[in-house]
Amino acid sequence: MNQEQPMIQGIARRFRGFLPVVVDVETAGFDAQRHALLEIAAVIIRMRPDGTVEPSAPIAAHVLPFVGAEIDPRALAFNGIVPDHPFRDAIAEHEALVRILNPIRKAVASTGCNRAILVGHNAHFDLSFLAAAVERTGYKHNPFHSFSVFDTVSLAGLMFGQTVLAKAAKAAGLGWQNSEAHCAVYDAEQTARLFCTIVNRWQALDETRFWRNPEEG
Repeated sequence: MNQEQPMIQGIARRFRGFLPVVVDVETAGFDAQRHALLEIAAVIIRMRPDGTVEPSAPIAAHVLPFVGAEIDPRALAFNGIVPDHPFRDAIAEHEALVRILNPIRKAVASTGCNRAILVGHNAHFDLSFLAAAVERTGYKHNPFHSFSVFDTVSLAGLMFGQTVLAKAAKAAGLGWQNSEAHCAVYDAEQTARLFCTIVNRWQALDETRFWRNPEEG
């Protein structure tokens, strides 16, 4: 082993130097360049001593629409968000990114990972809005890989035969509350639980543990 390269352990070795972080966004439409980002939540995935994974506590922010943002009323009817509600406690995009991304950067460093990798349900949608906000605000050192993702649509379709988040969660035995859905925190937490369930079930089925060092057996 090259002494100049620190040994990658735990979750870093499990995902080839990537730290999985679940992200869910609620928006005012489908176009990341034109429509407002209204909510963002992130759940960092951590590894237990036995090698299984679990969600950490969510980090979240309600976000003020950026100047010039478009608001599609159909999107608001779907997610139930009132952007100018006085009790939203919404903050500007850059402040929201600092709140969300700075802890992720610290987690990447502390786990020996190289980058964070976004986990999401239809993950490229969430990644596109995150990337657009980073570009608009000039946030430096975005910890996420610019295009690679873990998409729980594909993973749940493979393991449970379901691609809708609510149906996949139910198939995984996680339950689902329709009244809580389309809230960034709830959807991120449920997606994180789904991702961890899939990873842990696969690990229980696969005894190879290909990510371990040969010395570990």
